[in-house]
Amino acid sequence: MHIGQRIKEVLLNQHKPVTWLAREINCERTNVYNIFSRKDISTGLLEKICHILNHDFFKELSEETFKGGKQK
Repeated sequence: MHIGQRIKEVLLNQHKPVTWLAREINCERTNVYNIFSRKDISTGLLEKICHILNHDFFKELSEETFKGGKQK
């Protein structure tokens, strides 16, 4: 899973602008676009984004990693 793209999808599905997320995580809008381009992200930042968007990205990552009980 490309975590940055997934965060972007969830944000857009919630009809929230990039500027809103930037304000919530206390950074510039350009930094949010940088997050969208990342294949990986720190757990601290991801936890913060999970709370802000009320979405469990950790669960999605875990389910993808352990599909059918097998680790990739």
